[in-house]
Formats: sequence, C-alpha cells, structure tokens
Amino acid sequence: MFRQLMIGLTALLPVLAVQAVAGQGTQSRERVAFSESTFIKPSTEELKLKLTPIQYKVTQQESTEPAFKNEYWDNKRAGIYVDIVSNEPLFSSLDKYDSGTGWPSFTRPLEPGNIATREDRSWFSTRTEVRSKHAGSHLGHVFNDGPKPTGLRYCMNSASLRFIPAEDLAKEGYSAYLKLFEK
Repeated sequence: MFRQLMIGLTALLPVLAVQAVAGQGTQSRERVAFSESTFIKPSTEELKLKLTPIQYKVTQQESTEPAFKNEYWDNKRAGIYVDIVSNEPLFSSLDKYDSGTGWPSFTRPLEPGNIATREDRSWFSTRTEVRSKHAGSHLGHVFNDGPKPTGLRYCMNSASLRFIPAEDLAKEGYSAYLKLFEK
C-alpha cells in the first residue's frame, strides 16, 4: 500500500511543480480567454486542484450552492460571465436580473452556442438542466417563468461562473464583447 501511495504522489509531483512555478494554487483561476479550437477539458485530478471544493461539486457533480450565499447573486457590475472550467462566454450582465431566488438569473445566454440543455428528472420533478457546451460543466437550470422579452429564467450557480468586469474584457481576451458596454 505504501508503494502505491508513493507511485501516486510521484505522478502528482510534476503537476504540483508546474502549478507552483506558474504561481497557481488550488484557489487560482486561469485568466485566458476561451478558444474552442484549443480547449481540452482538464482531468479530474487537474480540476480538483484548479477548482474550489464548491466549484468542483457544482460543476462536476451537479450540486447546487446555497441561495443568497454565493458570489454573484447580487452582483450589479457590468461585464460577462464565463464558465469557470473552460472560460467559454455564457452570460452578460445586460441580461441579468433579480429573480428573488438568491442565484444569478439571466433572460438569455450571451452565446447560445456555448450552452447545452438536457432533461433533469431529479428532485421529484422534470426540469431543464443547463451545461456549458465545451466543458460540460453543470451551470444550473432554465425555467419558463422569467421576464420579457424571452420569458426565460436561466438560474445559474455562481460557483460555475467567473465574472469578468467590462473594464477588464480586453485584458482578459474578450475584447469582442466591449461593444456591448459602450455608451
């Protein structure tokens, strides 16, 4: 058993060394814009190192974070929300509204091509689960009780998102979205 543990630790050392050199810890977040052509989903081990425990539990194990006790439910800053795993653009603050649920809610996705849905029959009901298309991260659910113009409520988990303020879009590699926030 000791030998197996040592082999496992030896295999993990190069990953930890690279992260240490790059200045990454278990709480770090990559600051690289999404590129569909180069994105490769990290392994389970890499995700456990990259994500916080709640981020991992939500995105990889389809959990839900507590209402009103999450990072973005009351965020009112201008910017976009990207997948915490892949950095693919998902939602804009321009489509965010206060749904009263305690989770960030949006009327529509910023990039519909980065969203995937599927039927969810958990919790004794049928709902529509929302996932990021490229990373497959669990984001939340979409409901038909939202405001106009769409009538939809994309109720997302903050733990599955990373917010990029409008003033940081260019330096984060998302300058294509700057025009949305120009006055």
